[in-house]
Amino acid sequence: MTDSAEEILEPTSTAMDELLRLRGSIDNIDAALVHMLAERFKCTQKVGLLKATHNLPPADPAREERQIARLRALARDANLDPDFAEKFLNFIVREVIRHHEAIRR
Repeated sequence: MTDSAEEILEPTSTAMDELLRLRGSIDNIDAALVHMLAERFKCTQKVGLLKATHNLPPADPAREERQIARLRALARDANLDPDFAEKFLNFIVREVIRHHEAIRR
């Protein structure tokens, strides 16, 4: 006989319904994130073309610094880990700069 703490409980249908509902919401949010990132990259591609046309550098460290501070504040206001938000933005910015450098070439 097993101790009741060791028993594996089958989830109730209510729990499974809630799990499916939450996963559906997560899937919708993921789709929205992908579409928003696609729109963001469309804009940054235009910025890259503008920079290349006017011989501006692909990176703008001062703007990046302001954006990081802004995003960290937004993250704090949203109860999201600011370090995570900064890492996420840095990842995106690196990709944008890579695109700008490719456009410039």
